Order: sequence, then C-alpha cells, then structure tokens
Amino acid sequence: MQFHFAPVQGHTDAAYRHFHSRLYKGDITYYTPFIRYERGGLRPKDLKDITSRLNAGIHLVPQIIFRDEEELKNLVKILSELDFKEIDLNMGCPFPLQTGHKRGAATIKNENLAKTVANVIKSNPEISFSVKMRLGLDNKDEWRTLLPYLNQVELTHLTVHPRIARQQYGGEVDLEQFSLLLKESKNPVIYNGDLKTPDDIKKVVETFPSVSGIMIGRGLLSRPSLIEEYKGNEEFEHPKRIARMLDFHGKLFRHYSEILCGDTQIISKISPFWEYAEDEIGRKAWKAIKKASNIAKYQSAVALIGE
Repeated sequence: MQFHFAPVQGHTDAAYRHFHSRLYKGDITYYTPFIRYERGGLRPKDLKDITSRLNAGIHLVPQIIFRDEEELKNLVKILSELDFKEIDLNMGCPFPLQTGHKRGAATIKNENLAKTVANVIKSNPEISFSVKMRLGLDNKDEWRTLLPYLNQVELTHLTVHPRIARQQYGGEVDLEQFSLLLKESKNPVIYNGDLKTPDDIKKVVETFPSVSGIMIGRGLLSRPSLIEEYKGNEEFEHPKRIARMLDFHGKLFRHYSEILCGDTQIISKISPFWEYAEDEIGRKAWKAIKKASNIAKYQSAVALIGE
C-alpha cells in the first residue's frame, strides 16, 4: 500500500514537505504543487521550489499542468533536463481558473490531448509517469474518454478523485463510478478524496482491496499525523496530535522567520498552515489566527490552541 501527499497550492512548499517528512513517519511520496509552462519556461517560484535544497532526502515528484501538446512536451523536456525521472500529470484540478483555460479536469474529455499524452509517455521511456484525474469536468463518466489511452501505456499509478470538477470538494464522492474505473484500469489505481481519519482510510482499503494506495491532501493539512496513525494502527489522542502539530508549526515558523522580512510576509506564509485545521484546533483559535495582523497577535492566537 503506497501513501502519497497530494500537493496543495499555497501550502505544501519545499519547507512544508521538508519538516513534515522529518517529523512524521509513513514512507510518503510528496508532490510539488502543479508546475505551469509560462513565457517560454517555468515560473521562477516553481523552479525555486523544485530545486530547493530542502527537497533532499524525500521522495519528490514534480506535478505538471498543461492545456495542449506544446505545454506538455515543453514541461517534460525541462524537467528531464533538470534530471527528474518521475513526473505526475495533473488532469484533475477542479478550479475554474485552470479548467477555464482548458487545463486540469478540462483535459479529461479532450480525446486529441489524451492521444498526445499517451504518445508523450511512450516517447519518454526514461521517465516514469503517473496521472491524477477526476471522473470528469461536467459529467461523471467523462473518464471513459481518457482511460482507454492511459491503458495503452505503463503508468506508475493513476490517482482518482471520484468527483467531477464542478463539485470541487463539495457533495458526495461517487464510489460506484470509482469502482467501475478501478476495474477497467490496466494501471495501478490510487484513491484520493475525503480522507480525514484513520477509519476513513480503513473503509476505502476494505471496500476496494485492489487499490494500490492512498493519496491525501487536505486531510493531512488538517491532521499531519494521519498516515502515521493509520500505518501504525494507533489513533493518537487529541492532545498528542496537537502537541506534535505545534512542534511542526514551530519549526516551520522559525524557518520562515529566518528567510522572510516583516510581519506581513511571515504571517501570510505561515498562517495558511492552519487553514484546514479548524476542527482540530477549535474555532476560537482558528478565528484568532485568521484575524492576526502582526506577529505578536499571531503568537497569542496560536497560544489559544489546546486551551
């Protein structure tokens, strides 16, 4: 059973991945937030993130997002020249800013692009490819356009979030469609979506014993110990989870304080650490953190956690 930390824009940068990998057990594969092709190359922030020294010692896979053959081929070429041997193809991002430009989940029903994806994978045998996708953009069976082409190639895995993009992260996951896709995929399938507790992971593994692994994003941001708890078959008591999360936060806060200047920069970088953790840390502390306008107020807000 493989475990993967889904990338989340604005959260899982090199520093976050570095400290998480050293503080929590789990033999986890990490992914960069999606990398775009822009103005003839990589955006500077993307290049800085994937080449950071903080990535040393972890299993890191760059994830790319693309709208057409040109973007896909250029991104693969650049990452290959940077000596990456694994690449994850984002064909599932649900956000309108991306789907509106025909990227992410909008690529699922694009048959011509599906053919291109298969050809690019075949043309780069030195690179191991994986794909992350949804069931579709507007309809739950749009995956049927893409899957036959993915079945023509060898992927390390196919990660599936069983919602359509229009749902974003609301509504129910469609386990019936996931089951159909799981049976028809010739590549290993990873489950992603609505995993917040060890029991949630257990239910998926028991319901779909043929899944090859689990990918978690928001669930790990709210509960960083989640994979360690599941793999160790030990659900941590709440005080233990909070104590370890505060230790994680403290190390990340000190890192950002050393490389950034001024309260505004530091707070804008560190406060998203708690964005998905309202249920874990309590609404009072969560609201205070959101409102904090300087370091002193921010630290006072964090001190409310666990009271």
